[in-house]
Amino acid sequence: MKASRRDLLVGAGVLAAASQAGSGARAAPAASPQDAAWFQAVLERFASFGVKASGGPGDTASGAWLEGDLAALGYRCERQAFDVPYAEVRKATLVVGDKSATVFPQAIVKTTGAAGLTLPIKPAGAGGSLDGAIALVVLPFSRWVSMAQPAVGAALKDVFDRGAAAAVVVTTGPTGEVIGLNVSPSQPGFQKPVVLLAPKDAAPFVAAAKTEATVTLTVDAEVGRRPAHNLIARLDRGAAKTMIVTTPRSGWFTCAAERGAGVAVWLSLAHALVAAKPGVNLEFVATSGHEYIYQGGEEYLEHHAPKPADTKLWCHIGASAAARDWHELATLRPLPSADSQRVLTATPDLIGPTKAAFRGLNGLEAVYEANKANAGGELVNVIEAGHPSAIGLYGGHRFFHTAGDDMRCVSGDLVLPVAKAFRTAIDAALKA
Repeated sequence: MKASRRDLLVGAGVLAAASQAGSGARAAPAASPQDAAWFQAVLERFASFGVKASGGPGDTASGAWLEGDLAALGYRCERQAFDVPYAEVRKATLVVGDKSATVFPQAIVKTTGAAGLTLPIKPAGAGGSLDGAIALVVLPFSRWVSMAQPAVGAALKDVFDRGAAAAVVVTTGPTGEVIGLNVSPSQPGFQKPVVLLAPKDAAPFVAAAKTEATVTLTVDAEVGRRPAHNLIARLDRGAAKTMIVTTPRSGWFTCAAERGAGVAVWLSLAHALVAAKPGVNLEFVATSGHEYIYQGGEEYLEHHAPKPADTKLWCHIGASAAARDWHELATLRPLPSADSQRVLTATPDLIGPTKAAFRGLNGLEAVYEANKANAGGELVNVIEAGHPSAIGLYGGHRFFHTAGDDMRCVSGDLVLPVAKAFRTAIDAALKA
């Protein structure tokens, strides 16, 4: 279902819906001062909504909360509607003998039915036919992100071309947790069940695959499509050009650091720029559908965003803007500093002032040119659409795309300097 301007629900009806969302629509902490405690409260509020799967209760409630807050500041809030795939899982397990593990069904989910599949499990790399078998794919170590990554897509194509009835993918990464993988909602995908298995749970099944033992894979779920929405908050100042600030708010799990840090920076800018009154119109957008390869961002860019000629600046605050770093010792041990695996990009006209604004923030000291090769997330499409001036951040912290991305992974102290740097960079860009 494509969104258009007719899908934008404006005014009292939307605001009434937000007010009726109960505690989910409660405003953020007071706007001033925006200190570490303010950011901590925003982060905790976002995390409290739970899993942020697009169109689900946590995603919808977080959107209503942000909507209520920005409407109270004077922004005209709209909802841009579209639909997304979903799966409400009743049971997702892999069993061999007396060993059982919970698995994460990979979207777009294909079910086995309540009875499951009872078949031999075979290692993907052993070669030969996989007819009548479940393939075990063990990915190499990485901070995995997407089904579109070549190592993932190629391995799955190979096992299904060789006849596998289903695939179990071990997402080997830095935490031992299962890593959710983003996926395109429009590509045909694989028409057989694919599930993700946490490395910490994989040993019995790796051993079973070596002997081609029989396992039972069950993916019992309600699947289909459901509505989701982008929140678009606009403050018209009668200016010739608009500044756009975007951040995704959806993801596979709670996303406290992955999404929460960016949401907190985004919200702080929405508050601060109301008072600052820059000489541009303001448009703040919190997108859903991110885990479906930026679906919400594409819907906004195609159907609602101002044209490049009417845009002064596009600022995109993507994943892991201020996630905690960890020592990798016998166990993961939290550090008070931010994970450096975050990347800052800017269009050539803004590289200098952006680099100056983020000086001293680890991982963000180097500012790369925002182009197709360097930009990440939704900003790639923004650049390709021809928007001339842009700043964007993206990253992948250790608990990225895992259920462990909770409040251990982020804090107000970590977010505060990133928010200050964005404000400084934006001020410089608007004066250019």
